Amino acid sequence: MTENVQSFDYGAGAMAEQRNKVLRNTYFLLALSMLPTVLGAWLGVATGITQSLGGGLGLIVFLGGAFGFMYAIEKTKNSAAGVPVLLGFTFFMGLMLSRMIAMVLGFKNGPELIMTAFGGTAGVFFVMATLSSVIKRDLSGMGKWLFVGAMAVMIGGIINVFVGSTAAMMAISVAVIGIFSAYMLYDLKRIVDGGETNYISATLALYLDVINVFQGLLALLGIAGGERD
Repeated sequence: MTENVQSFDYGAGAMAEQRNKVLRNTYFLLALSMLPTVLGAWLGVATGITQSLGGGLGLIVFLGGAFGFMYAIEKTKNSAAGVPVLLGFTFFMGLMLSRMIAMVLGFKNGPELIMTAFGGTAGVFFVMATLSSVIKRDLSGMGKWLFVGAMAVMIGGIINVFVGSTAAMMAISVAVIGIFSAYMLYDLKRIVDGGETNYISATLALYLDVINVFQGLLALLGIAGGERD
């Protein structure tokens, strides 16, 4: 009986250590992934390389590049190429984000809006990381509803690329912030509970949550608080 208890304790301890290792590696890689994102955004703003990617062309480039990279990440997540491919994806996302950043920088208070969006995103991440460590309830049932919500806002966003409605953009931005904040909690809880054991996949999921919350906040702040000269 004592041997069984000791074996159980050892097994539980090993599982906890594995979860903590995945969480540590994920946090480190997530922080590292912000460097190529910032570099890509800076390059895009400085060169204006993405300014011509408006409407349908921009949508095609973004969806093609994003899904292509995500497919490559999934294929390489268990190999040495996984991290470089992920960082390449984050650089691409920074480039795609540069068009919105350049637009916001066109406002008199543009830098302040960007810092506010950054601070808001960091605040959301801190809250969700804290909640994921204290909530004991299984949140796996949230996944299918969040996926439906994410698909709905993606379709709405694609339609609005051609419609160009400011009111719809504000509504979509609010929905994106809410859905991907909840996704952040869901993805973090999966790591904490041991449901995600690959730190590259975990980083990709959290990166998408973070970048979507940031974009939603930036778009909302730009529409509602942008000051023109």
